[in-house]
Amino acid sequence: MEKRIYPQAIETVAMPEPFKRQSFDDAAEAVAALQTLYERNTGFLRDSFDGLASGGDINRRYRAFYPALGVTTNSFTQIDSRQAYGHMPTPGHFSTTITRPDLFENYLLEQLRLIMRNHGVPVTVSESETPIPLHFAFLEGTHVDGAAAERIQRPIRDLFDVPDLDGTDDQIANGTFEVALGEARPLAPFTAQRIDYSLHRLSHYTATSPRHFQNFVLFTNYQFYIDEFCALAREQMANGGEGYMEFVEPGNVVTKAGERHASEGATPPRLPQMPAYHLKKPDNGGITMVNIGVGPSNAKTITDHVAVLRPHAWLMLGHCAGLRNTQALGDYVLAHAYVREDHVLDDDLPVWVPIPPLAEIQVALQEAVAEVTGLSGYDLKRIMRTGTVATIDNRNWELRDQRGPVQRLSQSRAIALDMESATIAANGFRFRVPYGTLLCVSDKPLHGELKLPGMASEFYKRQVAQHLTIGIRTMEKLAEMPMERLHSRKLRSFSETAFQ
Repeated sequence: MEKRIYPQAIETVAMPEPFKRQSFDDAAEAVAALQTLYERNTGFLRDSFDGLASGGDINRRYRAFYPALGVTTNSFTQIDSRQAYGHMPTPGHFSTTITRPDLFENYLLEQLRLIMRNHGVPVTVSESETPIPLHFAFLEGTHVDGAAAERIQRPIRDLFDVPDLDGTDDQIANGTFEVALGEARPLAPFTAQRIDYSLHRLSHYTATSPRHFQNFVLFTNYQFYIDEFCALAREQMANGGEGYMEFVEPGNVVTKAGERHASEGATPPRLPQMPAYHLKKPDNGGITMVNIGVGPSNAKTITDHVAVLRPHAWLMLGHCAGLRNTQALGDYVLAHAYVREDHVLDDDLPVWVPIPPLAEIQVALQEAVAEVTGLSGYDLKRIMRTGTVATIDNRNWELRDQRGPVQRLSQSRAIALDMESATIAANGFRFRVPYGTLLCVSDKPLHGELKLPGMASEFYKRQVAQHLTIGIRTMEKLAEMPMERLHSRKLRSFSETAFQ
């Protein structure tokens, strides 16, 4: 292999003109400044790459920094104690790096307005000391020609900053971040580079752009639910939207309200690992549904990345094994506690941490079940049971010595078992995203009650449609609720970030 000899060592760094720190008393002006700075700096990196691919100077390094947002308060301001976020826990200086202010515009406006209202202080916009990796500076959907990269006669890492795993951890969200002496405290739960990493992963895993994700997210472990969701969404679009404005499928295939067929995008040749579907409303107020497949690893992966979008709620809708003799196939399980034997979050959220039920979610789910089934009060208990759901990482747990698993399940008072629900709830707890679980009993392995082929077809035809309708109705109920009420104080630790 031919050895490349570079003309000279890199001694200079090319950067945009320094950005003067600015102070703002108006949230909209602050967000506009963030957008201007972000577009300037990412544009500089893109232009530099294009220039090098066209024969530019390879003896310089090209660098630009993420915008930074800062707030300083000198008082233990008295705030509305009912509010879970929007205020600093102590006096001091708080800061965070910012990415994609275009995507997060509404979120940033809400967070800054709350801080200004609660503390009466301005916010500052400046350049951080965190370089923007070249990979994250490209516009969404950009295809980099391999031949162009080959024309750059140095390794990309010599010329540009690249993603740094040291900047993509979850220490802030996990509550393990330690502030060094003289260092600003975190203002938000995620750094800019951590967010950028997840935005790219979301596109990869779901084959849809992060901009399509809605604030209310349904996860499922069966394609039957997706098929029903798509049929319902397409019917709504054909009927004028019924309150929704677009339906988006993998490949960013868009069907608009009033249309029977898609008018944008291209269906991918094969489905991604966890395809996502978006029934959109203005300001991301609609519903996203993701087929996460089977297993806690997928459940953790997708929620790790969806969390950076700061959704208002996510729910698990899927099938489970019923563990009680009194349950029947098709009965519902409303989880109010979890046995966590999924193990994928043990290093981030110890198993001794309780995952509490959230009253707002539980009530909305129960009300939706009552409305859709027509049952209420004591009669509702015939088809729905509230209790503990066990989540495991071994799909074939039945093949093991039954004395261990069955005894643990009995001692925990578990009424259902699956492979995803506790993971999704635990990551909701970890990332301060309101969570809930409503499962449907599809088999009873402890009692030898399995679905026969004909029974299975009829079961799915009848139950999936009703179950999905309940999930959608629940999300619509939550969307009608004031967000400061939905985001529970139960999810906040001793010293929290001001941003939700």
